[in-house]
Amino acid sequence: MSDKEVILAGYSGHGFVVAETALAAAMNVKYYAEFNALPVNPFELAYLGFEGDALFSGWQMDCDYILGIGDNCIRYKVARLIEDKGKLLVNVIHPSASLAAKISLGKGNFIARNVAINPLALLGNYCIFNTGCIIEHECIVQDGAHIAPGAVLAGNVSIGERTFIGANAVVKQGVKIGKDVIVGAGSVVVKDVPDNVTLFGNPAKIK
Repeated sequence: MSDKEVILAGYSGHGFVVAETALAAAMNVKYYAEFNALPVNPFELAYLGFEGDALFSGWQMDCDYILGIGDNCIRYKVARLIEDKGKLLVNVIHPSASLAAKISLGKGNFIARNVAINPLALLGNYCIFNTGCIIEHECIVQDGAHIAPGAVLAGNVSIGERTFIGANAVVKQGVKIGKDVIVGAGSVVVKDVPDNVTLFGNPAKIK
């Protein structure tokens, strides 16, 4: 693991989980970026300001970045801003996660405790693979998606950009889900899903 200092973009809620995971993975997390300094700072990180501010001091620092933003659209936007500034987004992977050797993993991803990712999965950038989710063989997960705690993608599933798969949802083998989709918690998705819809239930139906 590199000793390079790390800036956490987003430091509340999901950001606390990312901070804890990064420290468990021996990452040198020193700073956080947020709209305002937080009254609660459980990991005692130094506040740098808001990364969208032209005067943001982090742009002048030789640091890598990790993403602590839960909202898919905001995380995607901030990630692109960081990259436009020429900064490196790195992955945060909990030591307990199980990643097959033959996967493709992009940048700026968060892989939480007890996640399982199986062979030939193609994982994009800026994604969240939350606690205990399972990504089976040959799945494709595109940029900015969030696979919530306990969700299961069976083999050969495709997930579009910025799509959210809710906690404990199951996606049947071979199903393709479009971009900017919300799948409700506990849903079972058994057929392909178009872009920009919300669905839930067993079997899941578009709202």
